Amino acid sequence: MEEELKCPVCGSLFREPIILPCSHNVCLPCARTIAVQTPDSEQHLPPPLLHTRGPSLPTSSTAGPPPEYETGTGPACSGGGTSSSGGGGGIGGVVGGGDHADKLSLHSETDSGYGSYTPSLKSPNGVRVLPMVPAPPGSSAAAARGAACSSLSSSSSSSITCPQCHRSASLDHRGLRGFQRNRLLEAIVHRYQQSRGSGTGAAAAAVVAHCQLCDRTPPEPAATLCEQCDVLYCSACQIKCHPSRGPFAKHRLVQPPPPQPAASAPLGAAQGAPSGSSGGSSKSPGPGAGAAGGTGVRKFPTCTDHELENYSMYCVSCRTPVCYQCLEEGRHGKHEVKPLGAMWKLHKAQLSQALNGVSDKAKEAKEFLVQLKNILQQIQENGLDYEACLVAQCDALVDALTRQKAKLLTKVTKEREHKLKVVWDQINHCTLKLRQSTGLMEYCLEVIKENDPSGFLQISDALIKRVQVSQEQWVKGALEPKVSAEFDLTLDSEPLLQAIHQLDFIQMKLPPVPLLQLEKCCTRNNSVTLAWRMPPFIHSPVEGYVLELDDGDGGQFREVYVGKETLCTIDGLHFNSTYNARVKAFNSSGVGPYSKTVVLQTSDVAWFTFDPNSGHRDIVLSNDNQTATCSSYDDRVVLGTAAFSKGVHYWEFHVDRYDNHPDPAFGVARVNVVKDMMLGKDDKAWAMYVDNNRSWFMHCNSHTNRTEGGVFKGSAVGVLLDLNKHTLTFYINGQQQGPTAFDHVDGVFMPAVSLNRNVQVQ
Repeated sequence: MEEELKCPVCGSLFREPIILPCSHNVCLPCARTIAVQTPDSEQHLPPPLLHTRGPSLPTSSTAGPPPEYETGTGPACSGGGTSSSGGGGGIGGVVGGGDHADKLSLHSETDSGYGSYTPSLKSPNGVRVLPMVPAPPGSSAAAARGAACSSLSSSSSSSITCPQCHRSASLDHRGLRGFQRNRLLEAIVHRYQQSRGSGTGAAAAAVVAHCQLCDRTPPEPAATLCEQCDVLYCSACQIKCHPSRGPFAKHRLVQPPPPQPAASAPLGAAQGAPSGSSGGSSKSPGPGAGAAGGTGVRKFPTCTDHELENYSMYCVSCRTPVCYQCLEEGRHGKHEVKPLGAMWKLHKAQLSQALNGVSDKAKEAKEFLVQLKNILQQIQENGLDYEACLVAQCDALVDALTRQKAKLLTKVTKEREHKLKVVWDQINHCTLKLRQSTGLMEYCLEVIKENDPSGFLQISDALIKRVQVSQEQWVKGALEPKVSAEFDLTLDSEPLLQAIHQLDFIQMKLPPVPLLQLEKCCTRNNSVTLAWRMPPFIHSPVEGYVLELDDGDGGQFREVYVGKETLCTIDGLHFNSTYNARVKAFNSSGVGPYSKTVVLQTSDVAWFTFDPNSGHRDIVLSNDNQTATCSSYDDRVVLGTAAFSKGVHYWEFHVDRYDNHPDPAFGVARVNVVKDMMLGKDDKAWAMYVDNNRSWFMHCNSHTNRTEGGVFKGSAVGVLLDLNKHTLTFYINGQQQGPTAFDHVDGVFMPAVSLNRNVQVQ
């Protein structure tokens, strides 16, 4: 709230705030510093209409005002009986500061009537202020203030520019006192100052402010106060701890609060002390001054035009409180007026209603801030996780490269050892042969030297053979190295180097939620078909989908399909059951969120035909796969298109043709039943085969329960599969054929028939 209580010119808490015609507020002393005179040529502008000022009113500068501009709080044009202290608001200020502010309209450069702006003076909010003019020598403060008031009502009128919206308003003959005092804001500022200064504030005001960072005892008196740090510094500590550069360059340093014996002393002195300059009694600083001082009783607000009249009505046209005299003889006589109390309550209700909307937005903003803070925390956590993951991946690459390096070094070592072994073996072998050949040569030379012919001829044949054998040992290639000194190993590391150089992050995200296409989802008998697609304008890659289905009884989901297709049919479900299905997508980044759950209801009654895909090739189907016969004299099996796993099911086969007394078989079978022999001969079928006189039950080629009664053209063979009791029973023409055929029947079964060319069933 403190920002709402600060003046846009001086940046301090409001002192004697006035309401400008644009509804913004400004301190009365600050208003004196930004008010300027206009020449006679502009006096035709009707006060207090708002108009836009031209370039003659610059609104930016480069430096801040001196501290004395912030503390001058003298009343405006109060007359000659005012105390010379100039502190009518109960806030300590520079002596005579208010008087100098009142005289600023007299300061001009070329007698043009415009106030002179000094570029080096600037308020915290960018509004240029006029420099203080020293009082003429020998003149009193009251005289100077009187001269200032005279100048505001002279032939050259004055105007003021709002420091926030930069709109100008002309002043009437009353000058700044023509603007209303914002008593509510003044009271709120006073309460805020009291709450902030309670406790240690009164004790601190009674002593001299000391530096809060001094290591001396006692500490040095404070020389400056930083408004942002809220710390008092002496000159040495300010230079050492708070230099005017770097992060502290934008901090505002002001004078420390002056020592005061008590908070109400200046107010009492200003209100009760007689004026030394005029010899008369001091005049009240105006309505509401007691409230601003904090020690007097707040006066009931009076009309600014008629000071003896209290506000009693509200002018709707002018949007301002008025008195009865304003209605009788003022400019509000023909305006629409309403009771002050009623409008007060109405505007309070409107403000409360508006605050409710702001409060809702504030709650949303708080929630949004919490969300942003959570995002910050998630970013920190995810950043650490990704860093750890990156380090682990790079370490894994380094480890893999190290292991491969060891393997390659092992290959090089083995190749080197092999070459060395081969060369050493060849060296040893060649050395041995060379030694033998050299010895033989030396021996032969000695033999040749002998002169005994008979002795020479005795051994010459053997020596010749030995020399020839020795020569044959040095065959072609014997004196060539078996291995090369070069290593025929070349490591192609270029692709790996390119891959390392191209190693970078890819913008891979989890796939979005798939959208189920309800118009394509359907059920048929005990099978369901589901279709889905990805949302449009999604660039995240999808590698596949996972379709999950529950057990039809509210149980847990299980995966029934994993693949790239977006259409899937699931067969073999329970009849008259409700299934919940959902799908999700996945890619290399992970698995995306589930889609919405779709509810599918299987059929109450099973409608099926003969299945052309599962029947034997000799089976001949007709009548939309509802009629079956066979082209072979041998028995062949055909299955139905429905599968049963729970519940009670009954169906009938009608014999359309029956010739030469064949033995058709009726029953149930697994999907992988053998189809080139009679139904029931293997362990995948449970059947009853029947001729024109009797019937038998058969399973695993075991014939049981012979029963009289056969079939003929037009007969109906019924099959009752009770999976609740796990039994199988047969009927002929509506009558049960024999006892219960099979017990302990459990699993998934399909209707089945075996027949030859002499039979046709439907």
